[in-house]
Amino acid sequence: MINSSAPPEIEVRHCRSLAEYEACVRLELAVWGEDIAVPSPIFVVAHQTGGQILGAFAGSRLIGFTMALAGFRPGQQFLHSHMTAVLPEFQNQGVGRRLKLFQRDDALRRGIPLVEWTFDPLELKNAYFNLVRLGAVARRYIPDCYGVTKSPLHAGLPTDRLVAEWFVASERVKSVLSGAAPVLRSTARISLPSNIGEVKAFDNAAGQRIQVEARQKFQEGFSKGYVATSIESIGATTDYILQPADLIAELDLPLSHSDGKGTV
Repeated sequence: MINSSAPPEIEVRHCRSLAEYEACVRLELAVWGEDIAVPSPIFVVAHQTGGQILGAFAGSRLIGFTMALAGFRPGQQFLHSHMTAVLPEFQNQGVGRRLKLFQRDDALRRGIPLVEWTFDPLELKNAYFNLVRLGAVARRYIPDCYGVTKSPLHAGLPTDRLVAEWFVASERVKSVLSGAAPVLRSTARISLPSNIGEVKAFDNAAGQRIQVEARQKFQEGFSKGYVATSIESIGATTDYILQPADLIAELDLPLSHSDGKGTV
């Protein structure tokens, strides 16, 4: 007997029509509100210029998406993954990971070695997903990347961002995706309160002090040639783990130049 209440299969595939791009915009609004959403023409431009719009569908319903823009530095092609969103009722069910793995497969098919994206270093769950679950690394910090917004997601703080670099064909990424524990040597650490999300929400001044201290530590570590490669929760604190860049074999791309705000 077929259980009619069973959840539908989730399919991840490319989005290619204006109707699907408009569905992505509606999903943005549902997840983030109006303040940081981008309109459907940006999805059209991303598709037409070599980027990606990937959708996760439960039946015919769009429940998540990833949008990436095509990027180029001298001698190097990459994708900048600008946003990934999943409807709240489908979060923590592996949908985001499936979108990223499809993104990696598509990049590999196209011969693109690198996918980049920015993430808030104070969002520790995202950091764990990026560094530990996917095998990305970070060696660049952009202060107030997008400016201060009215979005409640940003809690009125400057939009500081780490740049995740995901070398999709690297041995590190293959090892992490196979379930192997990363090898950590010659490490340095940057500690943050594990409850930083609550601090940001209820004490803006304290959140900003923590952000400034973290910014200084990341910039100092990166200036000395360290790379953020992992994150570890230790009770009341959560540590970013940094290693010397020369221990990370896949870091064969030069850092891009930026104007201080940074573009990726």
